[in-house]
Amino acid sequence: MSLEELHAIDLLGRVPYGRLATSMRALPFLTVARHIVIDGRVVLRMHSGLGYHDACDGTVVAYGADNFNAATTAGSDDLWSVQFTGPARIVEPTRAQRERFGPLPVEVNGEPFVPSYLRLEPHFVTVHTLGFDASQQIRNAA
Repeated sequence: MSLEELHAIDLLGRVPYGRLATSMRALPFLTVARHIVIDGRVVLRMHSGLGYHDACDGTVVAYGADNFNAATTAGSDDLWSVQFTGPARIVEPTRAQRERFGPLPVEVNGEPFVPSYLRLEPHFVTVHTLGFDASQQIRNAA
């Protein structure tokens, strides 16, 4: 793995969720997913009730995560985002791997959460950072 890929994997480990992007019936979609890294591949847990996992199986997807929702104040880490792009496949993780994801959500859109898992083999990895001077505070304008 390149240094950028290793850096991206390290950053990915700092947040539990990201966003999966691909298309379904020729329309783009974006959905939230929980992630872990297993043997250099990103493994995602998502709700199977929406059918997104079927749309992703065997296709190229993008998965991104960031620390944008972190409270950013003077002296804290810079903002960053990572993106992994490559083919995805439905997988069935081992029990130990499933435990690494942590507890399941209770429901999605009022329906019981039923997990499905995708393995993303990254072919392209990007890391972007936004640096701020230590005296700057980042906040929304009122």
